[in-house]
Parts: sequence; structure tokens; C-alpha cells
Amino acid sequence: MRRFSQRNSLVTLSDINITPLLDLAFVLLIIFVITTPLLEKGLDLQLPAGVGRQDKTLQKKDIHVVEVSLAGYYVLDHKAMKLDQISRVLEDEFRANPNMLVFIRADENGKYKLVADILDRCERIGITRLSLRGDAREK
Repeated sequence: MRRFSQRNSLVTLSDINITPLLDLAFVLLIIFVITTPLLEKGLDLQLPAGVGRQDKTLQKKDIHVVEVSLAGYYVLDHKAMKLDQISRVLEDEFRANPNMLVFIRADENGKYKLVADILDRCERIGITRLSLRGDAREK
């Protein structure tokens, strides 16, 4: 005599309730649909009119370009220099002209540390007007 029939066990397996799982999936879908547009857009703001003064106009003498090669060489305004020399020149120029702007151009495959070193030197000197330059041409 069989105690349990095979038919009863099959009936039990077919009664899995997936309704809570579907409810959870729909709730998550609704949350993602509502929150995704908020993450992609900024807020619509009407900014107040500026009360500060305009930036001084830049002249060519205000701009210094530091280039960092893939091999780790530094060039300041088309002159190869070591990092300490560049730091001294920039410090002297910054004392004479606080309106100075430093453009930093670095090879995209170069080491990040080399760029970080020149940024650190500029920060120590007090130069806050820096620009990391890139290639504007489309590839």
C-alpha cells in the first residue's frame, strides 16, 4: 500500500504562488520609472542676477601653458624644465601678476601622478586659476 500518491505531490508543486513576486516586480518598475527622469535632469531654477564684478579680461601674458609628456617631461611655455624650476617660475610670475592663468596640457596616456604633481605645486603657490586642457576635435 502506498502511503502518498504521486498525484498529490504534483498538485502541491503546481500551487506555487507567484503573486507577491509579481507585485514586488511591478512596484520596483514603478519606482524606476518615476525616479529615472529625476536623476537625469537638473532642477529648473531661476538664478538671481549676479552682484559680483566681472572677471578681468585675459591677455596673452596672463596665460602660461604647462605641458606634460607621456615620458614625464614638463614644458613651460615651450621651454623644457623640471618640476621644481616650473614651480619657481610660476611662483615668481604669480607674485608679479595675480591674474595669471595656468593651462595644463597632458598626454591622455600619461601618468596621472605627473598632472597631480603640477596641480599640487600650483595649489601650494596659491594659483587657483587653472584649466585642464583637452583636444576639442571630434574623433
